[in-house]
Amino acid sequence: MPDTSVKQNSDLHIPRPILAIVLAAGQGTRMNSELPKVLFPVCQKPMARHVVETLRRAGVSRIILVVGFREELVREEFDDEPDIEFVTQHERLGTGHAVQVCHQQLASHDGPVLVVTGDSPLIQASSVKALIAAQQQQQLACVLGSLISDNPTGLGRIVRHPDGAFQGIVEHRDASPQQLEIREVNMSTYVFDSHHLQWSLSQLKTDNTQNEYYLTDCPSILLKAGRSVDAKPVLQPCEALSVNTQEQLQLVEDEMRKLGY
Repeated sequence: MPDTSVKQNSDLHIPRPILAIVLAAGQGTRMNSELPKVLFPVCQKPMARHVVETLRRAGVSRIILVVGFREELVREEFDDEPDIEFVTQHERLGTGHAVQVCHQQLASHDGPVLVVTGDSPLIQASSVKALIAAQQQQQLACVLGSLISDNPTGLGRIVRHPDGAFQGIVEHRDASPQQLEIREVNMSTYVFDSHHLQWSLSQLKTDNTQNEYYLTDCPSILLKAGRSVDAKPVLQPCEALSVNTQEQLQLVEDEMRKLGY
């Protein structure tokens, strides 16, 4: 792996352009619809549009939507935003694969890469800004956005060493009884250094029960390679709400109305 961790001191304070990759290729089979999940409306806007608007408020200068299922509908939704780029994930082989298909865009980018999901309409600009700032100020290969949850059931736990240093992510189904007591959880929001991201993506394997490339493996790959990785519990409770069913969609709608969307 090339040594990209050392930067000239004079470069540290120079703002670097931010690239965001929004994962928006899935069908969302539990929604029982032929509409791509990211286009389901919440507060009169498709979920993906809420995400894009939040990224713009956070200062993201370049946005890529990874599309797949009925991609023509997603592209049509953003016809009025010609600066948005689209990359097609022809086979849905996991979240890591969804980022891998952006290899051409990543190769031409030197700066932070934010990865978020398109079905997270409650993502907050303040959280995005905090993660980008942490990655830049600490020169991290990767920083994960985490959340201290009162109900972490089903979510990946952030495991730390006794001194608080990030150790890894353990999925709920693989967690020990002691790890199940952890309340800090991974929320699939990441900021990577672009060069470290590209290298870690090249190391991904499909030796898991789903035979997929998992983006969640990238932080551990980087950590094992001696790179700096951390998790920051900067996400707000509302950002824990995800949408996989019509019932969850209604819960998100209710929460967004409470917040004044």
